[in-house]
Formats: sequence, C-alpha cells, structure tokens
Amino acid sequence: MKRRDRVIKALNFEETERVPMDLGGMRSSSISCFRYRELRKYLGLKDGLPMIYDDFQMLAIPEPDVLDILDCDVVFVDGTYSNAFDETDKFKYYDFNGRLPALVADPTSYTVLDNGTILKDEKSMPPASTVFDAPHGGHAFDLSNIYKKPLEDLRAELESRVMSDREIENLALLCRKVRETTDRAVFLNGHEININFIGGIANGSMLCLLEPDYVKADNRMKAEYNSRQMERIIEAVGNNIDLVLSGNEDMGTQNTTIISPDLVDEMIMPYFKMVNNAVHRANPKMKTFLHSCGAIFDVIDSVIDVGFNILNPVQWTAGGHSYKEWKDKARNKLVLWGGGVDSQHVLPIGTLEEIEKQVAEIVSYLKKDGGFVFCNIHNLTAEIGPEKISAIYKTAKIS
Repeated sequence: MKRRDRVIKALNFEETERVPMDLGGMRSSSISCFRYRELRKYLGLKDGLPMIYDDFQMLAIPEPDVLDILDCDVVFVDGTYSNAFDETDKFKYYDFNGRLPALVADPTSYTVLDNGTILKDEKSMPPASTVFDAPHGGHAFDLSNIYKKPLEDLRAELESRVMSDREIENLALLCRKVRETTDRAVFLNGHEININFIGGIANGSMLCLLEPDYVKADNRMKAEYNSRQMERIIEAVGNNIDLVLSGNEDMGTQNTTIISPDLVDEMIMPYFKMVNNAVHRANPKMKTFLHSCGAIFDVIDSVIDVGFNILNPVQWTAGGHSYKEWKDKARNKLVLWGGGVDSQHVLPIGTLEEIEKQVAEIVSYLKKDGGFVFCNIHNLTAEIGPEKISAIYKTAKIS
C-alpha cells in the first residue's frame, strides 16, 4: 500500500493495516529545531543543519530521510517550498548568536541584543528560550481602550494578500512536482482563514459580547476574501493535493472554550463554513482541515456541521474529556489528526515504558473505524528527547 493510500483510507473512515502517521505535515505537528539534529543522529542519519520554516515556534522541516525511518505518510506544500525533496537552496545560514547553527529564510531579519536576546518582528527569544514570544503572549488587553481595527484597513490588508494568477500557477506547478516525487499524501498549508480574536483573546472575546455586529462584519470580510482565493487555489492544484488547511483558530483554553459554545456558533463557525464550502465547490473530494487548540470538545459537532473533515491537534488532555470520548463523538464523521500521546504530562516526564504503553492504548482505540492520523498533540518541543520521539512512532506503527 502506498503511504498516500493509507492516509486516504483513514480520511474516508476505512481501517488500514497500520495507522497513518504524520510529522510536520503542518506547523502544529512538527518538531523543534533545537532537537532536530539530535533526532537525525539518533536515527543514524547524516548530520545536517535544520531548515527552519517557522522561526517563531522554531520548527525544523522534517526531511524525507527522517520521514522514511519514522515511516511517516504525509508531506506538506507551504508557500513556495515542500519537504518532499531537498529545498536547502531556499535557505541561508544563521547561528542564532552561537546557540543553533541553522538555515533560515532571511538572516537579516534578526537583531541580537547585548544580553543575547534575539528580536524579530516585535517578538523576542531570550538566551534560555527555545521559541520567540511577545509580551502577554501577544494578547495584551487594555480595559480603557478596547481595540478595533477599521474595516477599511482590514480590506486594504486583505487586498494586499490576494494572490496573482502567476503565483497560483506557480503553486500549482509545485504541487504537481510534489505529487510526482513522492508516494506520500500531500497537505497544502498556508492559505487558510485565520479568524482570530481581534486584538488578542481578551480583547476579541469582549468584542464578541460588546460589539457582535462589528466582529461579524470583520469575520465576514475575511471569509469572503479567503473563499474566493481558496476556490481559485483548489481549482488550480486539482488532484495533486489530498487535504488543505482551511481554518485556523484556537478556540479553547486548558479547561473550556474561550467564549461559550453558543458564541462560537454565532461568531466564528459561519465564516469557516463559507471557506469550506468554497473548497468543496472547487473539488468535492478535497478534505478540509481545522487547527484549533484547547478544550473544544463541546464544539466538535459544530466543527462537523460547518464542513471540516479533519480536526487537529485533538487536545483531549484539556477540558476533562478522554480520548475515547473525543473518538466516540467524532467516529465516522470527523477525522482526528493528533492526540496520540499526552504531550503535557506523559511525553515530557514519563518513562519510555509509560510513553509506549499510553501510545499503544490510544492508537488501538482511535484507529478503530479509520478516521485517525497519528501524531503528538501539537509540536514536539525542545524538551522531548530523540529516544522518546522514535519510541512514539515505533509504538504507533505496531499498535
């Protein structure tokens, strides 16, 4: 069976001889660049500098030889590059002030302070950190001045991001090259609608209550632009991809949804539906993918109703519902992509035996009736050693 076929069967709720697996199919199922060289060495592969394709989360591109040894089934297309083949010529050397020899898109975009902190785009990475961050996590809130972006400014911003016919043609050519290069499933990233809480979670949540008409107008405008562009993209790439990241919004905290499920249904879901409808108009067989972190168990039915086929990262550790409850609610209706191990407790602090035991139990349950692709809950962070990374994939494969 081709790796792609294994994924397609899972996406269509058919069981396979083993569960399909992902590492780095999108930017929330990837691996920290601070561990990537160690992982290559542990797997017995030639040393090489990590290519960093997300320099805020500091994620390395998982290369084909790593995917081969871990037996992963997915590659991505993101912007103008893919991990289906060697793309090192698109990156340049940078050593992060001596901390990490790596390849990045633009070495000139970083500034190093005297204390060793590295700055980029108003975010910072202190010497002891392994990711970039912003004050208040980028979600500051000023009760005396609730932030609203003028809709005219939003329209101008959206207009500036409309892809030209040439850009879409080049994307289609890249997707075709990837399809011809690999037998893995092809996952298109980078063109999804980001609903976002306007001005950050606190600010945006307040706006949902205080000025719902403004929030709806903002989201509708984003959805209209994204729907038109997504339809053009899906028509152009044809059947050279298998799934597309169509929606991105973290709707949960560690305990519950950020706003009530009723407000989620009113303020967010209709605009996801517009984009998913556009994808399915262009290609009824295309699978749509939502990334949404946190305790979102109470809105899974809505995720299904608005046309998403796949949900990630399956953070069942948040909100008091087990992975079995997530599976039972999603069974034969929504593919769970992730959730393969407790990333907050068992994976970082458990023994190898504890990790392997949990992965085996989870995979055995979630893969029933298809509808499951194995990976961690979110990225493999810098705290996770290569022996644990290898163990979760080896265990998933035989479970």
